[in-house]
Amino acid sequence: MNSAFASFLPVLEKMAADKIEITKQNILNSPLLLMGRSSGLEMFYSPHNEYINYDAPVVIAGITPGWQQMRAALIQFLHSYNQGKTLHQVLKETKEAASFIGSMRINLVKMLQSCGLFDVLHISANSLFSEHRHLLHTTSIVKYPLFRSGKNYTGYQPVLQRVPALHTYLNEVFPNEMEAIHTTKLIIPLGKVVDQEIQRLMKEKQITNAYCLSGFPHPSGANGHRQRIFSRNKGMYKSVIQEWAQMRSD
Repeated sequence: MNSAFASFLPVLEKMAADKIEITKQNILNSPLLLMGRSSGLEMFYSPHNEYINYDAPVVIAGITPGWQQMRAALIQFLHSYNQGKTLHQVLKETKEAASFIGSMRINLVKMLQSCGLFDVLHISANSLFSEHRHLLHTTSIVKYPLFRSGKNYTGYQPVLQRVPALHTYLNEVFPNEMEAIHTTKLIIPLGKVVDQEIQRLMKEKQITNAYCLSGFPHPSGANGHRQRIFSRNKGMYKSVIQEWAQMRSD
């Protein structure tokens, strides 16, 4: 149990007991889950990145959880906790419920199917987030949700690397999490900022035993360049996936 989870578990338990409605107004305008403020950003606690699938061959990494993920995580955590399940099971179910939900997951699955990931895994496209969830670990380079004026933080304004309070997440928490996954992993970075950080960490040998789909576009529907970038780089993605699959089979 890490220190953040240990600190916020009593808060989550009280939220479960009080049956607090999970709305943006109730959560982001309350100090209950506030972890800190820095450089115009607010960090809030969410439990869905506490569970780590150490055996996952595929890792999908975003920049930071957004409100939609945070809300889904809190709802699932409180539901599972009130059912009397073990904390391990509660956190596992929370992770599965909140991982890139909505249209973002739909777009992501379509792209990964198009570049052949599911063929080399020998699974159907939609099963990666369901019956074959054991093959996947989802995470963020900044573990907890960040907001600027109540809106999801995108890595800019301020620039991610220029926020000293986040350096521990970038240089310790995230690479340590990647190294704890002991497979030859395929990392899929969602967006330019995430890609740049992962490339830096791999170059500095802080992330090892990994292949990366560098340049993979963010699957958000708001990313108007998504299809153009994907079409331009799809051949490269296919090659990396085939090389990674060959390495796994050797």
